[in-house]
Amino acid sequence: MKKYLLIILIVIAGLQASAQTGLSKGDDAPAFKTIDNNGNTLDLKTLLKAHKSVVLFFYRGEWCPYCNKHMQQVQDSLQLLTSKGAYVIAVTPETNENINKTIQKTHASFSIVQDKGYAIMKTYKVNYVLDESTVAKYKSFNIDLNKGNGNTDHVLPVPATYVINQSGKITFVHFNKDYTKRASVNDILQVL
Repeated sequence: MKKYLLIILIVIAGLQASAQTGLSKGDDAPAFKTIDNNGNTLDLKTLLKAHKSVVLFFYRGEWCPYCNKHMQQVQDSLQLLTSKGAYVIAVTPETNENINKTIQKTHASFSIVQDKGYAIMKTYKVNYVLDESTVAKYKSFNIDLNKGNGNTDHVLPVPATYVINQSGKITFVHFNKDYTKRASVNDILQVL
């Protein structure tokens, strides 16, 4: 029963993301420079010089079963992605402590970025704010976004995926406000 209520909450949250549009195939990918979970500096321009492409995806948090399932699928296929010259980056609003929980659950070995201030989420047009009633419903399921993200503004990303080629163009977009829908690894592999 609790699982079904969580799914209903996820659908409600998806309706709140209606203002966001994401970026489109063919758009220039917004540049960013950040630090990943291992303390490595990630500069999109530098990564694109060293790799054929960057697979950039956004996830909501370690509490999200759909995020964890997708991250596990990416991890399971990581060698296939990297063998095609891709560098994989996951972006999240969650704290470093919760990123570590995500890694424990998914065994993710690719770069994960805590997007403090939501700079990357905003430039890729995937950020949205949960309303207070949805936040309260999440809390009833022991999902505390204040603790999970280390703030009180309740910003989450639409779990979008972008593939960026060496010229800095977006060659693949998966942007779906339905949180149960994620980019398949096979779809990503087809554009690499």
